[in-house]
Amino acid sequence: MTPPIVILGAFFVDLACRADRMPVWGETLRGKSFALGPGGKGANQAVAAARQGARVEMITRVGCDTFGDMAHKLFAQEGIGSTFVVTDDAAPTGTATIIVEDASAENAIIIVPGACGRLSVADVEAASPAIAGACFFVSQLELDFAVCRRGMEISSEARVPVLLNPAPALQLPESVYPLVSYLTPNENEASMLVDAPVTNVMDAKMAARVLRDRGVSNVVVTLGEAGAYVSGESFEGIIPAFRAGPVRDTTGAGDAFNGGFVAALAQGAGLREAVQFGCAVAGISVTRPGTSPAMPARHEVDVLLGVVS
Repeated sequence: MTPPIVILGAFFVDLACRADRMPVWGETLRGKSFALGPGGKGANQAVAAARQGARVEMITRVGCDTFGDMAHKLFAQEGIGSTFVVTDDAAPTGTATIIVEDASAENAIIIVPGACGRLSVADVEAASPAIAGACFFVSQLELDFAVCRRGMEISSEARVPVLLNPAPALQLPESVYPLVSYLTPNENEASMLVDAPVTNVMDAKMAARVLRDRGVSNVVVTLGEAGAYVSGESFEGIIPAFRAGPVRDTTGAGDAFNGGFVAALAQGAGLREAVQFGCAVAGISVTRPGTSPAMPARHEVDVLLGVVS
């Protein structure tokens, strides 16, 4: 059996409302719609990867509540392993409150980690056999950094490639970069990491070079509609974005990219092909509202890529 992708990350419940514009501070604004559903960067990436046919194991913590039940139901429905999903009876399941501006599809998000904020280094160490036996280890920065770092250390010790999606943006210790095989910041996150503006392809190229000089093997700077700039051991250059239809919601685009990207790598794709695949997954996801529910199925991605008619 193919080793799984092990994803350490948050499960949150998304509470998303759409409005004509963002409210100003102190203003009450009438919204246009509301939706409640599963989210969190770790869970979103797990769903995106699983829907591309990858075998996925999740490490997270949820509350003993209705939202926690939603997490267990999601993982079961998507075929995502939940052996290391801890149910915490001392904290509620985390939430992400999202406001989406209807015209632009841009968003603002407030996260309350809840049970995910209590995920510990001990929880990660309990999952170390699964991490050491994975084909890839994936983490983001929604959890406590010490927890993410321990997962990367275990992976590195076992020579399991690490994909770090440095989101939300955070300055990283220099000692972390050599642990990372694939680093996937967006423009804002890359800017935070290198302490310089990243607003175009040339900026992304310079940022990627700085990050690789710090020890990262491969850097992919996602650039929204401009695609992704790749600087790696086997390829360097821009991969265009895919337009799969009108953009409705960009909230989970980065997670869609990362899930699709690591799934393609796990299935043997080269760096350039895997980035292209991730861009296709993201291109479809933004045509739908929500995060985890917006992740496309494999056949949809194959059609967009022209693999099948």
